[in-house]
Amino acid sequence: MSEIKFKPLEELSYEQALQELEELVNTLESGENDLHKTLLYFERGQSLASYCISLLDNAELQVEQVLKGDNDSA
Repeated sequence: MSEIKFKPLEELSYEQALQELEELVNTLESGENDLHKTLLYFERGQSLASYCISLLDNAELQVEQVLKGDNDSA
């Protein structure tokens, strides 16, 4: 059985991670995978979703810091 290799999350931008997640969802929804691949894709999807949430949380903090900085200087 060939091993599926995924790019490390840290090397993905938000957009790349989201695109990969969307592709995995489409693949999983097709129902054309064996159990092993389905589990691998599901685990990867969970990791991608968590990674995207983390990136969005960090972006939100940055925006809040910028807005707070603008309010402090006004």
